[in-house]
Amino acid sequence: MTEWGDRYFEHAQRDRTLLMNMSLCGVAVCAAALFTGCAAAQHGAAKSPAAAQQIIRAGTQASTAGSMDYFTGRVRVEPLSPASSDINASTAYVTFEPGAHSAWHTHPRGQFLIVIAGAGLTQEWGRPVQEIRPGDVVRCPPGVKHWHGAAPTSSMTHLAVTGSVDGKSVTWLEKVTDDQYNAAGAAAPQEHKAMTAEQVLSAKQQAIPLIASFMAASDMPKLNAALNQGLDAGLTISEAKEVLVQLYAYVGFPRSLNALGELMKVVEERKQRGIQDAPGREPSRAIPTGDELVAIGTANQTQISGVPVQGPLFDFAPVINQYLQAHLFGDIFERDNLDWQSRELATVGALAATPGVEPQLRSHMAASMRVGLTAGQLRQLTEVLAERGDADAARRATKALTQALAAMKGQD
Repeated sequence: MTEWGDRYFEHAQRDRTLLMNMSLCGVAVCAAALFTGCAAAQHGAAKSPAAAQQIIRAGTQASTAGSMDYFTGRVRVEPLSPASSDINASTAYVTFEPGAHSAWHTHPRGQFLIVIAGAGLTQEWGRPVQEIRPGDVVRCPPGVKHWHGAAPTSSMTHLAVTGSVDGKSVTWLEKVTDDQYNAAGAAAPQEHKAMTAEQVLSAKQQAIPLIASFMAASDMPKLNAALNQGLDAGLTISEAKEVLVQLYAYVGFPRSLNALGELMKVVEERKQRGIQDAPGREPSRAIPTGDELVAIGTANQTQISGVPVQGPLFDFAPVINQYLQAHLFGDIFERDNLDWQSRELATVGALAATPGVEPQLRSHMAASMRVGLTAGQLRQLTEVLAERGDADAARRATKALTQALAAMKGQD
């Protein structure tokens, strides 16, 4: 990596619906298996009128970072529903960044995992590692020692449905060692590359680069349409705001402020039409300050760039790298209310719409693959830009992806 850009970083709705249906079916299976036996054993036949159903709105519950005592790497837990006396199981979304994973553990009443996105690994004590992909359902019986998490080069999100006994749902054991995880990654089925190359962007993911592209071009009518498309596809208001705030670092404060104003307008118009969009959530943890912020930002920058960022440009103007490390990769990328894949989709969309930044666009194509997006998904991004965005942006993105893939092949 010798150029500045290289150092700086070097059909869809149907598939989303299918994954969602598979997830809901998995939840139904989980509920039947976990709850029926539990209810029969503890309560017998129903003796009182059924309670009214309750709706817990998306984005209304605070997420938390996975404890370093029980997880390795960056993990986010989004609680959905707690266990109760009548439904003795809790539910939560858990997102693992690439390489992140749980410690060894057991569940006293068992657990179901429904993979929603990405690629992951799970292993039962004394047995081979298994790769898990979107739509897969993992059934873990009570007392079985195991671990699960993301693959080394891909993030993974699963829905966990976990039974409990006397208020306890998990027994944590020792951490998975680096040797155990590395062996698991090496032993994972090698058809993974072929499978993930065929994965598609969800409708929500497709909307992000379009939003970013129209924001960068200051095309407000098309930005308005893209924001509506993203909200219709499940983008929360918080996620949409985060995309537009982050992009000030790439296309400037004026465009960011104008785009945020357009989002306010869109949300209000949708309210007037009776559409209540999910508010989403705020970051789950406080952002560190001082030397700790710089250290975290530098680590994030190195992970996304693939190598420590250094060279003559940063020797000439070291303050720019300080801003990158402390602010962009520290303050912004530590905000976990938008995952890194979404952040890179936004950055690629914005840079593709900006003439003259081709080296940075190429670097962010490579960075996108480092955070778990596949070449197939990035090709789909270029197709989305060509079909629903700007032809010049699509051509720039296609060329950058081709160059990034060639450079990665050359390194192999």
